[in-house]
Amino acid sequence: MADDETAGSFGPSKLGTKEYWDAAYEQEKTNFEDHGDVGEIWFGEDCMERIVDWFREGSLVQTDSRILDIGCGNGALLVEMAKEGFTSLTGMDYSQPSVDLAIAISNSENVNIAYQRADILNKEDPIFSADRFDICTDKGTYDAISLSPDDVVQKRQTYVNHVHRLLKDAGLLVITSCNWTKEELLEHFSSGFESVDEIRHPTFKFGGKVGTTTTSIVFRKKDIG
Repeated sequence: MADDETAGSFGPSKLGTKEYWDAAYEQEKTNFEDHGDVGEIWFGEDCMERIVDWFREGSLVQTDSRILDIGCGNGALLVEMAKEGFTSLTGMDYSQPSVDLAIAISNSENVNIAYQRADILNKEDPIFSADRFDICTDKGTYDAISLSPDDVVQKRQTYVNHVHRLLKDAGLLVITSCNWTKEELLEHFSSGFESVDEIRHPTFKFGGKVGTTTTSIVFRKKDIG
C-alpha cells in the first residue's frame, strides 16, 4: 500500500465540499415540501436495512443506547431505527438544509429524533460539550471527507480523533464506506479503535478474487492514554 499521503488518493471532488451538500439538500428539501419525496438514501435501502438489522438483532446495543448519526443527511437511517424502538437518537450534519430536511421528514413520520447542525471536524461545535454517546454511526461521511479538496489526510485524522472524543469509554463506531476497503479502514482507525464486528454486504467475484462495493465495520473505542 502507498504511504498515508497518497494511499486511497481519489482526488478532490465536489462531494467533499459543504457547498455541494447545501445545494443538494436545499433541492431535496424543496422536493419533499412539494412532492413528499424524502430524497436519496445513501448506499441504498438494502444497505440501510442491513445496518438496522444489525442494531436490532445484535447483542452490543440496547434500545435506550445514546446513538449519534454523523452526517445524517435526510435522517432516513435514524427514522428506521426509531421505528424499531430505539429511543435516544441524535443526528448531526454540517449542512443546515440537511438538518431542516431531516426534521421535516421525522415530523412527518411522527418519530422523536434530535437534530443539530454540527461539523465533525469542528471541536468548537456544542455537540462536543454534550454528554458522550454509546454509539456513533457513519454512512458515507468519512467517505465525503476523504474527497475534500484540501488537507485531506489531516481531516481524516481529525475525524478519527473527534469521533473518539464523542464516544463514551468502550463506545462503538459503526462505519459504512464505499471508498475504503476493510483493511484500509482498520488501518485508518487503528490509533483509537479496535474492530469487534462486521456487517456483511453482498459480494462479487472478479478475476478469481472476491470483493464487495460496500464495507461496514463496527469499531470499539479503546483507551489511548
